[in-house]
Amino acid sequence: QVQLVESGGGLVQPGGSLRLSCAASGRIFSIKYMGWYRQAPGKERDMVAHITSGSTTNYADSVKGRFTVSRDNAKNMVYLQMNSLKPEDTAVYYCNMGFRRMAGRDFEEWGQGTLVTVSE
Repeated sequence: QVQLVESGGGLVQPGGSLRLSCAASGRIFSIKYMGWYRQAPGKERDMVAHITSGSTTNYADSVKGRFTVSRDNAKNMVYLQMNSLKPEDTAVYYCNMGFRRMAGRDFEEWGQGTLVTVSE
């Protein structure tokens, strides 16, 4: 079993910065992709940023130029640096990872979510 644990959420003023972290633990053979999603109240969960095993990144248009996703393969961690935060960035942020098994089907896991609130 694999677990993902996020940290780093909180309250920040508009224009401020936060860094989210997500650590994977358990029986890990290899991690294919890592990413961050977010869900605002009353809205669907949307992709924010994604990074492949080869470190190719992809971002939602709304965060391009402000957010940066990175990964540390040695530590099984993914990060999301969020700068120039806006009130519309307020949401619960979820970590997502795709895992490869040594044998058997690949699988995906989600973190429990961490709340980011951008407000005066």
